[in-house]
Formats: sequence, structure tokens, C-alpha cells
Amino acid sequence: MLNKYPLWKYLLILVVLGIGFIYSAPNLYPDDPAIQLTGASTALKIEQADLGRAEQALKTAGIALKAANLTDKGALLRLTRQEDQLPAQEAVRRALGDDYVVALNLAPTTPDWLRKLGASPMKLGLDLSGGVHFLLEVDMDKALVARLNVYEGEVKSLLRKERVRYRSLPVQDGAIQLGFTDEATLSESEALIRKTYTEFDLQRSERNDLQVLRLSLTQAKLAEIREYSIKQNLTTVRNRVNELGVAEPLVQRQGANRIVVELPGVQDTAEAKRILGKTANLEFRLAADASASRASSESFGFRQEGRPPVDLERGVIITGDQVTDAQASFDENGRPQVNIRLDGHGGELMNRATRSNVGRSMAVVFIEQKPVTRYVKQMVDGVEKEVPVSAFKEEKQIISLATIQSPLGNSFRITGLDGPGESSELALLLRAGGLAAPMYFAEERTIGPSLGADNIAKGIDASIWGMVFVSLLIIGIYRFFGILATVALAFNMVLLLALMSALGATLTLPGIAGIVLTMGMAVDANVLIYSRIREEIANGMSVQRAIHEGFDRAYTAILDSNLTTLLVGGILFAMGSGPIKGFAVTMSLGIVTSMFTAIMVTRAMVNLIFGGRDFKKLWI
Repeated sequence: MLNKYPLWKYLLILVVLGIGFIYSAPNLYPDDPAIQLTGASTALKIEQADLGRAEQALKTAGIALKAANLTDKGALLRLTRQEDQLPAQEAVRRALGDDYVVALNLAPTTPDWLRKLGASPMKLGLDLSGGVHFLLEVDMDKALVARLNVYEGEVKSLLRKERVRYRSLPVQDGAIQLGFTDEATLSESEALIRKTYTEFDLQRSERNDLQVLRLSLTQAKLAEIREYSIKQNLTTVRNRVNELGVAEPLVQRQGANRIVVELPGVQDTAEAKRILGKTANLEFRLAADASASRASSESFGFRQEGRPPVDLERGVIITGDQVTDAQASFDENGRPQVNIRLDGHGGELMNRATRSNVGRSMAVVFIEQKPVTRYVKQMVDGVEKEVPVSAFKEEKQIISLATIQSPLGNSFRITGLDGPGESSELALLLRAGGLAAPMYFAEERTIGPSLGADNIAKGIDASIWGMVFVSLLIIGIYRFFGILATVALAFNMVLLLALMSALGATLTLPGIAGIVLTMGMAVDANVLIYSRIREEIANGMSVQRAIHEGFDRAYTAILDSNLTTLLVGGILFAMGSGPIKGFAVTMSLGIVTSMFTAIMVTRAMVNLIFGGRDFKKLWI
């Protein structure tokens, strides 16, 4: 019988539409503005008392609180107004101090029953939802000091290998200093260093009874280190953001020593801030001999409380820059550890240092930049206010001290960590890439829609009015069949939103343009079908036959036009960036949903209404 679907096709359409309504429903629940509270380190857990202090700080500041609760990662405080986020962040940060990370966030309000089904709202891009803006500043001076420490260890190792006697002197004004008892030994060392290294400017001087050789890096080498530091940190930040799973972030260089990171609003920004800000760098050093002078050694404390400080050699064997892979695991006693793999040069340096020092102790030093905030009084708009001034304090602590049992190579493990959380975080940071230099949060702020809230509202209004006018036009031309096309168009929008939500696609303003284009393409498919039906009726064909032929013969034209457009969408996504990809995603997904609704859903409705009935005339 013409124009009849088997039962399974009707059931399939109902199931698809039902799933579409479920997965598009979360978009009806707007997010709450919130601030998220976590510990500056994984060892610090947020307790109910901390949450109470935060709530009291908001109450004192006169900020309305919608809800507050503890989470697996810390605490979440929901606010009633988005403009209260920055004042709330400042009030809580001041009340709790520098041991806590207070970050801006958006808290979902999706009902639990939808979340249990895996349904979540679409992610919105920065141009629609706003987000968090971080401006990170790279400390170039520390990058130079770190590189100089590595060179110092290599030069001293070279002299010891050649059995040249020298006296260690402290680094001064960015130059390595070596002392010699006579000029002949100095000349021998100078020739050896010139032969091995081309990145030093060498100068001689005298100090008391010593002949001093100063090794300072050339200007070309200094420029190379600075450029490497910013590029390495940029790559590392990108890798860390990718590890965090942040959707469509912006990570780019700004100027000579700054990096801009912009994260869309629906992200775990507290976790991102803690991970991005940590240097997570390591230094491997030998324990100093009992006879070592203060000039050649320095004292370090342990991260674990109760252990006395230990003197370590100033020379650094390797740093975290040589780490190529790091994985968290557990040792044979169930204690957390991190398995480390080094690059070729790092493995060679490690083997060289441990081969001749079997039986001595080697320490793993963890370097961290801890934020310190103090408040100073300044005149702001003619009024004296307390303004926060942020600084960072470098903290170096030993996380592991073990005896070298045998020469080490490219692979070994780090133990002595506080718990699985710390081992996982350290492995993530090292795996994403070591920072060549510490970074500071020079600026943190929320950013609104880049095109302005008014423009976005007008864009959404234009989309709605466009759908209304398209519907009125097609109803005016095709009458009852136009109503069916409008219903199918509404189903198409539901399926498109559901598909974007389920796939985790990010909606941007260009993406809205893709949705508007989808409306026209979905109606265009119906226009092809209805025009074909009209032609067949005008040629004297019966109503049932005309409907059947109209859908069947228009199908090839619809398929060809949509496939070519889908091909263009794929090219745009592959070769475009940011906004272009957003447009390509919504357009491509819209093509898939429009073909389903324009062909199957529309025909199912036509079959249910007209199939098997004796109509002499068609309202089309």
C-alpha cells in the first residue's frame, strides 16, 4: 500500500525524537554564577569549617548566597548574581588566605534525573557565555638562573673528569665563578672550557690569593634561553589545558614574556588555575659531603614534617625539563610513586652522575611558587582603599632522599609523596611538560561576551524571527503541508541541540549562524518535495501516487545537495580555526538532523494523515 510505513519505522522515529527531547532539555536550565574553593595543594582538603568561614566572609561583604556545599574537589558557593562573582572571590580569598585557591566558575542546575541519564547542557563559547581570563607572566630571571645552575654542574663535572683542581665560588651577577691556585691551572681550565662550550664569555680576575675565572653567558645565548622559555611554557600550558579537558580554550603568547589563557565559563577553573600556576619543576641533586663548604652546598627541608634539613650540593644533575614521560603508580608496599622517563641527554647526565657516586644519597627537590598576598592602602578614585598586591615566594623542598644503589639511566621512580592525589598531579604536570621558568598570575578576570550582550540578544532574536517568518512563508505557499514542514523544523532544532549537547560541541556566535542556515536548508528539502508533489498532481497523477513519487524522486536531489554541503563543512572544520570551526560544526550537524526530519519525520506525518485514504484533492 502506498504511503504507509511499517510499525518499526514509526517506533524508530518516536525513539529518536524522545532521546532528542531528553538530551536537549538541560539547555532549559541556566547555570548559576559561583566561586569554587580548593586547596592550593592536593594535600589540603576543604572542611566544613573552611566552608563556614567562606560563608561568613560573603555575609560580611553583603553578598547574597544561593547555596553552598562541599564537593569531591573542594567546595562550591552558588551566588544569585553574576556581577557578585569578583567581589565574592576577593572577600573569600582575603578571609581564607594564600593556602586556598578561590576561582570563578559556573555551577550547573540540571536536574539529577537528567544527569543520571548522561544529559548535560551545551558548552557555550567565550563570545556567548563569557569566561575566565588568565594573564601569566614568565619569570625570565629565574629561567636564566635555572639554566646557569645546570651549566655550573656540567662545567664542574668536566673539570673533575679531567682531574683539574678548582675551588667553588658562588655565582655572582649571572656568572659562574671558579677559583684556581695558580695561573697555569686557570689557563688549562680556560682552554678546556672554550673547547667544550661556545656559549660562554670568559674573563679572568684576581681575588685575594686566587686566580678567578668568570663564565657569563653570551648575549646570543641569553636571547635564546628567553625565547626557549616562553615557547616551552606556551607549549606546556597548552598541554596542561588539554590534559584538563577544557573545551575550546584560547592559549596564546602576548609580548616578550606573557601568556594569555582564556577558558569558557563552564569549566573547573579552580583546578585549571592550580595546575597552570604550578612550576612542578624538579631538581636532582647529590647530598653534600660532611666536609663540604657552605659555598658548595645549601640546606633544604623536607615536605614531610618531622625530618631534619639536609645539605645538598649546589650543582644540579638534571631538572624536570629532561622528563619525557611520567606515570603515577604504587610501589610494592602500596605507597604512591611516579615512574619517570628521561630524554637521551637527561639519561646520559643521570648515568654520568650516579655511576661515580654509588653509595651516596641523591635528593629529588620539588620547586613550587607559592602565592603571597598582602593588602596596601591606595587612593582609588579619590577614596583610600585596601588593594591586594600579589607576589610569589619560591619554595624548594625535598620529596625524596635515597641512596644510589646502582647507576641510573633513562628510567627510574620518585617515592616519598604525600598520597595518590599528589602523585597523579605531579605526573600530569611532568607529562604535560616541565616549565622552563616559573609563571605568575599577573591578571585574572571574568570576560563578558566579546560582541556585547545586546548584540547576542539581538542575534538570538533574529534567529527566532527568522524561523517565524520562514514558517509563515512556507505555510502561506504550501498551506497544510507548510504546517507539517514547520513542525518538522521544530523537531530539527530539538535534535540539533540534543546532538550538540551529547557530543560536547561548543556553541559560539558563528555557530548560531550555522543554526540559522540549517533552518533554511531543512525547509529547502521540504520545498523540493512539495514542489515535486504539485508537479505530479498537475500532470494528472492521483493524490496517493503524487505523494509517493514526490518523496521518492526528490530524495536524490536532496541527498546530493546535502552531501556536497556536508563536504564543504568538513573542509571548513579541518582548515578553519575558532569561529570557523564553530560554524562548520553546527552546519554539519544541522545537515544530518535536517535530512532526518525533512525526509523521515515529514513523511511519517504525511503517511499518518493521508496514507490509505481516498483524497480527491490536496491542500498544497
